[in-house]
Amino acid sequence: MTVKEIFENPVFPAPMAGVTDSAFRSIVRDLLPENEKNLLMFSEMVSSNGIHFRNENTLEMLETIPEERPIAIQIFGNDPEICAEAAKFVEDFGTAAVIDFNCGCPAPKIVKNGDGSALMKNPELLKKIFPAIRKATKLPFSVKIRLGFDEENLNAVEIAKIAEESGVDFIAVHGRTRQQFYSGKANREEIAKVKAAVKIPVIANGDIKDFETLDEMLKITGADGVMIGRAMQGNPFIIPGLLHYFKTGEKKSPPTLEDKIKVMRRHLERLIKFKGEYTGIREMRKHAAWYTKGLRGGAEFRNLFNKAETGEDFLKIIEKLKDLH
Repeated sequence: MTVKEIFENPVFPAPMAGVTDSAFRSIVRDLLPENEKNLLMFSEMVSSNGIHFRNENTLEMLETIPEERPIAIQIFGNDPEICAEAAKFVEDFGTAAVIDFNCGCPAPKIVKNGDGSALMKNPELLKKIFPAIRKATKLPFSVKIRLGFDEENLNAVEIAKIAEESGVDFIAVHGRTRQQFYSGKANREEIAKVKAAVKIPVIANGDIKDFETLDEMLKITGADGVMIGRAMQGNPFIIPGLLHYFKTGEKKSPPTLEDKIKVMRRHLERLIKFKGEYTGIREMRKHAAWYTKGLRGGAEFRNLFNKAETGEDFLKIIEKLKDLH
């Protein structure tokens, strides 16, 4: 997959741990029309060390199905040699269209190990990691960053330039610092500075949740594409909706309750298929809470979902949602 082909459909689902697994990615793909099926998906973060040590759970995260491809496999780590080895392993695994590297995850356990957004504090190390990965793979190579580690150290432009000089093909920028996590507002002006500083495509990420916020992000940043994160939770429909608007200017109607029920059923079935009933049910509980957020009687249904023990129990509760019409 070439960079040009990647940006033919420039509204990207963000990589989100515990959310954008195979079940979710394949559902987003289901909702896309045929001419947009080559939208690039992003995997959950995969540990470079886990790949190095051939950890079974890590390697399982590289498994994908045809219905969710093309896909960018996102790796993380802080050792140039091990990151390069992981990139080569992912390429040889054969299902990735893109290698993505994470410099943006704010999770304490990731940052504590010097990974994710902790790398924003260490540009000199990134000058070693980026070229090592670039040398290791022939696949398109992307990087996801934040604005900096904190407000006193806004160095996204510096990191973006290092990425460009290292042969990175495109970059995604979340408009917050690590210190902010997901609080406050995404700083679009700082993303615009990154866009102005490099020639490679820039994807803008942060607070895009509807047509208006998409317009604002594009107008201020001039970005080549956008990445949607938390707004996807319980709402995979947002990706085809915003993509259609990005390309045509036409606003599609929001999903109906019937649409949501249909997708919830499919989501449940796939989670059980991919992860087994016990794990699938428990993971579906959080998705069900997101799907029913804002619905009349939603709190009552969330309570019922949290008590469901079998797929059949869950389906019966989903069917009851029809009564909310």
